[in-house]
Amino acid sequence: MTVWHERPEAGGARAVRLMSWIARALGRPVARLVLFPVSAFFLFVRGPERVASRTFLTRALGRPATLLDVAKHVFTFASVTLDRVYLMTGGLDRFDAEVHGVEVLQRAVASGRGALLFGSHLGSFDALRLVGDLRRDVPVRVVIDLSQSPALSETLNALNPSLAASVIDASGEPTSVVIAIGAALQEGALVAMPADRDRPGGSMLPVPFLGEPAPLPTAPWIAAVALDVPVLLCFGLFRGGRRYELVFEHFADTLRAPRAERNARVAQAVAQFAERLAFHARRAPYNWFNFYDFWNTRGVAARGVADGAARDGRIGA
Repeated sequence: MTVWHERPEAGGARAVRLMSWIARALGRPVARLVLFPVSAFFLFVRGPERVASRTFLTRALGRPATLLDVAKHVFTFASVTLDRVYLMTGGLDRFDAEVHGVEVLQRAVASGRGALLFGSHLGSFDALRLVGDLRRDVPVRVVIDLSQSPALSETLNALNPSLAASVIDASGEPTSVVIAIGAALQEGALVAMPADRDRPGGSMLPVPFLGEPAPLPTAPWIAAVALDVPVLLCFGLFRGGRRYELVFEHFADTLRAPRAERNARVAQAVAQFAERLAFHARRAPYNWFNFYDFWNTRGVAARGVADGAARDGRIGA
């Protein structure tokens, strides 16, 4: 099975623009009806994604996943993708958002050092991009790779240019990305990034995840160890209808460690992150949007922690 960055963007620019127009012109109820044929097309045409969905759901549900499970999985993905339009244009006001861990977020802000928020492709990362709605006095920067879904990124960013301007593009030169993150933290910003996907050529570490080792990137954690800032985990889970559950968890006040201990610190952090990711994946299995062979460890042994430590870049997928 191919890895995630080798799969083409679904739909193309024209389809993305059409869906965005339907969402804004006809409203969410009508747009959600359109999701049924769109989801059916994705379900039956995108074979590798269908296989990946069944593999993941079988692990997360603790039973063999059915085609109906896969269909629900795909529809949840389509629903969250649609809601990106509304999150970019209206914030959380359009939705019923249940927030857990606000006090964790407040403590991190109070440190005055900025904070790293590590998320994933479990649920809506865009819901987390709008954490600024909870603390309007604190700048929020998001590290994402705009090159992976260019049509969707271009369309969504056009809806909210100010939010788009806050993005740190992870597809850029690695050193520049790290410098941009450091500068944002010095301004006291909250810097959010996914920590569950590798970048091409990035260092990976196999850790237990839902019963079997899966490779997770080390670069976000290498950066966290090098920076003396609080680290939080965050999850934006879609709960059906207009409901979202935003979860913020304390991870560490700092991951800074002496140079000789950094590799061990990174390995420990990656394993702990995998545990929390598995916990929430079981809580909301249809929110898992990594439609590829997540447990594929081919070539990972040659790209370990020490390899990544030599080039702290390659952050954010």
